[in-house]
Amino acid sequence: MKKLILVLVAIFVVLAAVVVYNTLSLSSKQVGSEPVASMDFPGTAFQNLSKAVQYKTISFGDDVMPDSTAFHGFHQFLGETYPLLHQNLSLEKINEYSLLYKWEGSDPSLNPIVLLSHQDVVPVDEPTLTEWEAGPFEGKITDSHIIGRGTLDDKSSLMALMESVEVLLQESFVPKQTIYLAFGHDEEIGGGNGAKAIAKYLKDKGVRAAMTLDEGGFLAENMIPDFDKVVAMVNLAEKGYASFNLIVKTGGGHSSAPPEENTLGMLAQAIVDLENNQRPYKLVKPIDYQFEYMGAEMPFFKKMAFANPWLFKGPVLKALNAHTTTAPTIIEGGVKDNVIPTVGKATVNFRILPGETIESVKQHIQETVGEGIEVELAGKFATNPSPVSGIDSDAFKNLEKTIRSVFPESVVVPGLIGGGTDARYFYDISDDVYRFYPVRVNPNSMSMFHGIDEKISKDNYKEMIVFTYNLIKRFN
Repeated sequence: MKKLILVLVAIFVVLAAVVVYNTLSLSSKQVGSEPVASMDFPGTAFQNLSKAVQYKTISFGDDVMPDSTAFHGFHQFLGETYPLLHQNLSLEKINEYSLLYKWEGSDPSLNPIVLLSHQDVVPVDEPTLTEWEAGPFEGKITDSHIIGRGTLDDKSSLMALMESVEVLLQESFVPKQTIYLAFGHDEEIGGGNGAKAIAKYLKDKGVRAAMTLDEGGFLAENMIPDFDKVVAMVNLAEKGYASFNLIVKTGGGHSSAPPEENTLGMLAQAIVDLENNQRPYKLVKPIDYQFEYMGAEMPFFKKMAFANPWLFKGPVLKALNAHTTTAPTIIEGGVKDNVIPTVGKATVNFRILPGETIESVKQHIQETVGEGIEVELAGKFATNPSPVSGIDSDAFKNLEKTIRSVFPESVVVPGLIGGGTDARYFYDISDDVYRFYPVRVNPNSMSMFHGIDEKISKDNYKEMIVFTYNLIKRFN
């Protein structure tokens, strides 16, 4: 017995030594900051964003045509507001509403960069209008904020790019690398006629980009418990997206004599079974980068968990939502309270982790719900997870250095985004695809994305312009 105790103690000591060694060995991955280029901040920048918000470039759905008056009006506004940009950059309109600007570089041997944003915004739920500080399309400017739909998602990044290029042209700046500004018009409904068409156009022209940058990363403040540093989340990939319909068909009947297998009961059981059999949490790329980059900045005991994923990865992966998520979103069935329906249907949405596919998710559903349930892909849009971009390229290093220089208090962390962006379409024409613009988010502002009282602070919008200005200059 004594020997057994000694063996157990020895195992514990070795285990503890390994854990402590790994923790102490996890060093910071952050690059040093450098002085940023000073810029003459445009005095009309806030007013210009306010005006941009006033154009109701709304994407309502796949079957609703864009509002040509709103989009064409927005295009005319851009032309009038940024005259130097429109004199010096060529412009192609893709599928009438999407915009592709080309800023010719001085060195044709260098691969270009593509800077993405999107013009469209989501609708506003009418019953929520009284909860807005100002009308969602008024573009009201207060002492501290610009209010309106699109100020966070995503006209702020579009307008910041336009402001930066206009200032650079005033300075007679000429980029070495050709720069494309690509602004789709339907990102909020999948980007099929916008960004996807732009990417195809560039591919047909033989364009090979060094980097594509889009929305989908941010400056996170107070989003991690007991971690007071600002996290600059640069997302290297995005989860896939697919919704499936679960369909139950029976003979129905009268509610006074219900059958053992009731249509809606079978459907409800299928939903419960899926929720009780979630896809597993996995340490895949780029989640492993999050362990390294974020863990190195944590206090010792939290750092211990990130430095030893072989022992502690479960809780961390759960906190990072590192699995294919399952979310029932729609349920249909029944026409009268005393009639058992013959058909019941539920829609379940999945955000698919890299390493899994639409087909593997469908197989999981079929194996989980069993026989008697039809499973079919729902809707017109579905996509597998994107590839994962690297962190060793010059493009990433330029991006990382720019973030650390403009925001020296931040911690750059490569990661994975659960939502979808237009960036997914640009892997075929780009060496690396990243998602980051410095929109500041915190627990209070997160609900404003697609939600009520969307607004951006003047200080944050100024940061976005300074960032895009310095990023473009750094590529020289």
